[in-house]
Amino acid sequence: MVRVIMHGCNGVMGQVITGMAKDMEGLTIVAGIDLKNDKENGYPVYASLEECKEEADAVVDFASPKAADHLMDFCAEKKLGLVLCTTGLSEEQIKKVKETAEKTAVLRSANMSLGVNLLLKLVQEAAKVLASSGFDIEIVEKHHKLKKDAPSGTALALGDAINEGLSEKYEYVFDRSQRSIPRPQKEIGFSAVRGGTIVGDHDVIFAGKDEVITFNHTAYSKAIFAKGALEAAKFLAGKEPGLYDMSDVVQL
Repeated sequence: MVRVIMHGCNGVMGQVITGMAKDMEGLTIVAGIDLKNDKENGYPVYASLEECKEEADAVVDFASPKAADHLMDFCAEKKLGLVLCTTGLSEEQIKKVKETAEKTAVLRSANMSLGVNLLLKLVQEAAKVLASSGFDIEIVEKHHKLKKDAPSGTALALGDAINEGLSEKYEYVFDRSQRSIPRPQKEIGFSAVRGGTIVGDHDVIFAGKDEVITFNHTAYSKAIFAKGALEAAKFLAGKEPGLYDMSDVVQL
């Protein structure tokens, strides 16, 4: 049985994961960490990691970038596997993720769903063919109005996947409002939409002469991310130190 600590257990995703974990075989949440203790989770909830007394195999994190540094230090010290799902990390924190992975097993993914991780592979292959044929590349992402970071971590991961498939790296462009020139070919444009209760929608657009190819992924509920996070925790338990991602879990 894989024992999990849910970091950020009383947030939206923490609650989705808590509900799903109750019906998942081979895994149990033994404790939660959250500053608010206003939910009936079926496991003890602590305000800090240091207060937690339960033994565990891995921590699943859906909290805040502000808490990420301390969480990584804690997992490195305790040799706990870490499924790091929080997005919006700074460049310094991303560097710290790599340093933490030298001491314990860390799985970091911008998106935990199987579909998105398949999409990463598909757009990379498409870029190898289409970019050299002069197709322009744009990424449009849409999320609910409460999402704070933009563009989304998934949108950036899609851009990274595309760039990995190209012989020459394309520039990321997030704002064209201050320039008045034709669009350079060797760039990837990002657009972010925030509104309503959109769970997550990503379009990768390859626009060529007289034809457009669009790859789309739409999430209709947060359950797909919760299942991915729990499967990642099961995968990570007992693994050697190193940096993993969802492609290791789903073996695409």
